[in-house]
Amino acid sequence: GLNPGTRLLDVGAGAGWPGLYLARITGCDVTLVDVPLEGIRIAAARAVAEQLAGECWGIVADAAALPLQSAGFDAIGHSDVLCCLESKLSVLKECRRVIRVGGRMVFTVISIAPSLSSADHKLALDAGPRFAETVVAYPKMLEQSGWRITQHLDLTVGYALAARHMLREEEARAQALTRLLGDAEFSDRMGRRRNTVQALDGGLLRRELIVANALG
Repeated sequence: GLNPGTRLLDVGAGAGWPGLYLARITGCDVTLVDVPLEGIRIAAARAVAEQLAGECWGIVADAAALPLQSAGFDAIGHSDVLCCLESKLSVLKECRRVIRVGGRMVFTVISIAPSLSSADHKLALDAGPRFAETVVAYPKMLEQSGWRITQHLDLTVGYALAARHMLREEEARAQALTRLLGDAEFSDRMGRRRNTVQALDGGLLRRELIVANALG
């Protein structure tokens, strides 16, 4: 578990969720890594405002080439990052490099359900994240990059509920969001939301949580 002195790496941290939350409730040290500079700036401001007990660093970097020393972390977390990146195996290898032997990585990922018809497969591709499709299954990729899975959970039902809730909330705020985003962007956003909900309800997409330990 995380506790004061534990070194946590949050990959693809965005504005700091969930790394800052975990640091706040456990007192661990956290390093946030992402590409958009603005997201890291927002996270840094949040870290100051929340007066974290542990130390916090923000780094702008590619997850496939982390500018971090080897074996420098005890735990790694990332949320729906790999399904948005093409270089999945490289990211998993980098995560393995920067964590100590026996360290734990916890992540979620959205993927395309197996054994779909060609028509359903195309629908899933259109509805899911840009790089949801994988040539090699995640268990195999983890094995190839020096990880051993200790827990593998299906979160699809909860994800579908959250996706439907998000769709309803944004539909209820259509006027304000249209003013903010513009007609074209809001329409495209809502179309993607509806496609995602339809694909989840049809069993075309799934969301998984995987826990893995770093092998020696």
